[in-house]
Amino acid sequence: MAKIKTHKASAKRFSLTKSGKVKMNHSHHRHKLGLKTQKRKRALRTGAYLSESFAPAIKTLIQKH
Repeated sequence: MAKIKTHKASAKRFSLTKSGKVKMNHSHHRHKLGLKTQKRKRALRTGAYLSESFAPAIKTLIQKH
């Protein structure tokens, strides 16, 4: 059986933690930053974890085989 290739676009945006959670960055932090409040921009700077419902689909895309 053939190996499953890594989806490179997803691999650049998501990463797996040791516990198996999917880590991601927030969106909306690239342009039009003058319209957003400092509090909102500061919150977007931090990382986040993907919800458990989306995690299995992303894990299949970024698996290392």
